[in-house]
Parts: sequence; C-alpha cells; structure tokens
Amino acid sequence: MVAIAILCAVYVIIYCSYITRLISGLGKVGEFVPTTSNARTGFSIVIPFRNEQENLGHLLESISSLDYPKDLFELIFIDDASTDDSVTLINRWRMQNGLVRTTLIENIQMTPSPKKNAIMRSIPIAAFDWVITTDADCKLPATWLTTFDAFICQNTFEMIAAPVRFTKGFGLLKNFQRLDFLSLQSVTVGSFGIRKPFMCNGANFAYKKSFFELLGGFAGNEKIASGDDVFLLQKAAKEYPEKLGYLKSEAVIVETLPEKNLGNLFNQRVRWAAKASSYKNDYAEDLALVVFLSNLAMVALFVMTAFGLDWRITVAVFVLKLIPDWVFLHKGNRFLKSHSVVFPVFGAVFYPLFTVAVALYAIFGKYSWKGRKFRV
Repeated sequence: MVAIAILCAVYVIIYCSYITRLISGLGKVGEFVPTTSNARTGFSIVIPFRNEQENLGHLLESISSLDYPKDLFELIFIDDASTDDSVTLINRWRMQNGLVRTTLIENIQMTPSPKKNAIMRSIPIAAFDWVITTDADCKLPATWLTTFDAFICQNTFEMIAAPVRFTKGFGLLKNFQRLDFLSLQSVTVGSFGIRKPFMCNGANFAYKKSFFELLGGFAGNEKIASGDDVFLLQKAAKEYPEKLGYLKSEAVIVETLPEKNLGNLFNQRVRWAAKASSYKNDYAEDLALVVFLSNLAMVALFVMTAFGLDWRITVAVFVLKLIPDWVFLHKGNRFLKSHSVVFPVFGAVFYPLFTVAVALYAIFGKYSWKGRKFRV
C-alpha cells in the first residue's frame, strides 16, 4: 500500500504544478476598464430554450433593463420542442417590448446537439455580425452589452469569452455547485492568462458571425451532443489565437441557476465531462487527465486509509493538494465573488469522490438532459 500511496502523491504533485501555473495565469488577465461610451456594435443575442417557463421571466426582465440602444441589438429565441408555456411568455414579452427586434423560431435537428442546431439556425438570419449566446435560465447585467461594445472597440478580438457564476443561495448542494463552478471559471481565466485557452461557457460567449463561418462552424464536432462553446473556442485558439480574448469585468458577469438536486447536477457534469474525450487541444487533454488522476489518487488514499494505511500519509497528501486549491479558488473568487463557504469543510473531501464518479460515468454511461437521453 505504501508504494501505491507514493504513486498517488506523485500524481498530486503533478496536479499542484498545473494549478500553480494557472494561479499565475489568473493574475495575468487584467480587469477591463472601458475608455469609450459611444455604442457602436450591433449584437444578435441567441437564446436556445426548452421548457424554461419557470426561468424565462428573470431573463426577459434583465433584457428589458439593458442600458444599450434598442436598435443595436436583436433577440433570436430558438424553441427546442418546448411543451410548457415558454413560447407564450416570449410572445407576451415581445408584444410589450416592440422596440426590441425579437425573432422566435423552432429548432431543427441537423446534429445530435440541440444547442449547435439552434446556433446554426440563428447564424444565417442574424442581422448583426456580432453574435452573443446565452441561456434561458440566466440573468444579464444591465451593463452587459455596453461593456462588450467597449471591449470590442478597444481591441481587435473576434471571439470573446466572458464570466458566468451561479446565483447565491443556501444549502450544501448549492454551495458545492458554486465551488465547482468557481473552479471551472477560474481555470478559464487562468488558461487565458498563460495563453493556453481551451474553455468557455456558452451562457456568455460572443463571436463575429464572419469568424464563425471562417472557422467552419461546428464542422468536425457536430456529432457530439454538447460543446457548442468549447470546441468552437478550441478551433479559434488553434488557428487564430490572436483573435481570441477574455473579457474580465464584473459588468458582464452573467448569473445562472444551480441545479435543484444531486441527480440533475450529476447529469449536467457528465454532459460537460463527456466533451473532454473529444478535445483536440493538448493542454486541455493533459489537464483533464491530471485532474482525474489526482482526484482518483485522493479517493484511493481515502480507501487505503480505511484498510490500514497510516492516516498521516493521507492527511499529508490531502493538505498538499488543499493548499494550492485554496489559493487558486480564493484568487478566482476575488473577481467572481461567488462567496462559496463550503470549500474548507466539505468540498475538499467530497469533490474528489464526485469528480471520479462523473469521469467514470462519462466514459461508460449515458446521461439525460431536458427530458432527453444522450449517449456519451
């Protein structure tokens, strides 16, 4: 058991080296300070939805509060076979907000990915060259488009990733989700800082329509059920890295809802993890493997301790991993302000167990999402 414990420690040390580099990357992405206030950019906001009656009200209310000229943005809603009153809500809002150009279309199954289908339906009819994708369960800040516009005008990027965080709430599960999501968002920022971007979130993702077409859209990954955001970004990072930017600003942080129960959370994370096997980015592949092996190492140490391994070895390796994790999340939280309090008490123990279970299921299992089943 000691030999296996040493191997586990080696995996954790390798993991710590990756996290240390990402910590340095967090400090290399500066917060954006706008120097222009004249709106110039037109935006086509693409919003796929399926049975979001419960959440659409918050999104529509936040759209009404955007401090951007209404003639410089449009909304494209894509209904993915909703069976609730989502369409009715959107039509009612559209009648009350006639100054905002709003298009509502039905999705068409061209690929196994509903979101990719929605985006491919939207691109040809988008009135503006800049497309921003978000989700129907999100809440947008009033300064969202104003800040995007300033960032675009002050830079030459043609694809922009931006921050997302979970809404605040109480309970162990919600706190754990904020911790998990904070880690993903921090990895996103850190990877941009070390010039190895590979991750973004489609709830706050912008690109020029012409750039999407230049990249060939989703060609090459259209058969993968998820990944409408990361695969497109990885294409850009490989072919045109100079056109890729991260908008680090509190003024554009989009808020989304955590999952309501552990089953939904598990399915969501399996859906996200399933993309990793199709990454065509060396750094992303290496990091995914290192994260999995380090968490598997921690699980192995927990199990071996129960069967007689000296508990001090497990504690030593646990603390070795805990320190850079805490620094990384603390530094990421300075910007994202997720205020997760679960990390010191529960997250550090539960996270390896959860991550390993998700990873293994993503390799061998199926997942359900929005009432549909998908093969990994």
